[in-house]
Amino acid sequence: MNLMTTKDTSEVGLMQEANDALGDGAELRRRLDEQGYIFLRQIMAKDKLLSLRQEMAEVLMEAGWLVAGTDPMDGIARIDAQCTEGDPEYAEIYHRVYSLEAFHQAGHWPEVLAVMEQVVGGPVLPHPQKIARLWFPQYTEHTTPMHQDFVHFQGSFNTYTFWAPVGDCPLELGGLAVLPGSHKIGKVREHHFSLGAGGLTVDESELTGRWLSANYEAGDALIFPSLTVHQALPNYTEDRLRISLDNRYQAQGEPIAQHMLDPHLIGVTGFNWEACYAGWKSESLQYYWQNIDLDVVPQSSQWGDQGFAEALSLARDGDKRALYQLRRIARRDPESERGQQALQLLHEVNV
Repeated sequence: MNLMTTKDTSEVGLMQEANDALGDGAELRRRLDEQGYIFLRQIMAKDKLLSLRQEMAEVLMEAGWLVAGTDPMDGIARIDAQCTEGDPEYAEIYHRVYSLEAFHQAGHWPEVLAVMEQVVGGPVLPHPQKIARLWFPQYTEHTTPMHQDFVHFQGSFNTYTFWAPVGDCPLELGGLAVLPGSHKIGKVREHHFSLGAGGLTVDESELTGRWLSANYEAGDALIFPSLTVHQALPNYTEDRLRISLDNRYQAQGEPIAQHMLDPHLIGVTGFNWEACYAGWKSESLQYYWQNIDLDVVPQSSQWGDQGFAEALSLARDGDKRALYQLRRIARRDPESERGQQALQLLHEVNV
């Protein structure tokens, strides 16, 4: 079932909780191998998460994404401010949030590292490229589609996503859903053009099984390897912004792709670590990965190239989603090779 196209979540099952296996790394890894995910309740201190939410929400309020006069903690979004990853206006505000020292510290909290060390079975590397997800309501066509993370983050199949809502996240606010056992294919599936974060999706007809999710609470976390198929549920609330952490971890000896050493969304605005660190009080997490002997591998463009080629083909046939995507690319980066191709095709089809 494509959860992006229906408000009916009655067919979405609930994930099994794995708190009983905490402290037993072998059992956590067995469940990951079997299910393709582990779901943990209250693994992070709620007071720290809510403090982080306050900082993030205050930035969003100042930027005009939240309704003036409301409590920033409520996350009441201005619908006329809607934007998403890939839009320059999104990246501009996103990088203000991204520069918060507390946001990066969250990826290194002791309770998080302790769990991830159990998962990887030894010293763990938190990826430098931390990620926040800031999803507007009533913007469901941009919901993150079903995909495997490997096409985006690459490096190793044994890279793990640690997803956590920054605040309570009931089903209708649009948390993550996973397809259990979908990782057992043992390879990267074919991915195709889509709107939504990452711009790539797998073929629904090739998937079997029941999607699982949860009514997440602040402090909960979902962990899964890079081959597990997952997607976001649409944010069907009237006015609530969904805020979440979406970080990656791996054993220190596993390969890591070069681009995961850079800040998220640097290709949109030219943002860099120097800008990120400008207001920090401590240097303890600045460039921390440079003190670790890493196996850095080049990023492959094959999946992004394929998705862009499909968007061009679909746009020639009048596909509205593809045309929308090409307009975004042309507006964002008109001088790049893709920007030039997008502009040329838009001219050809008279759009």
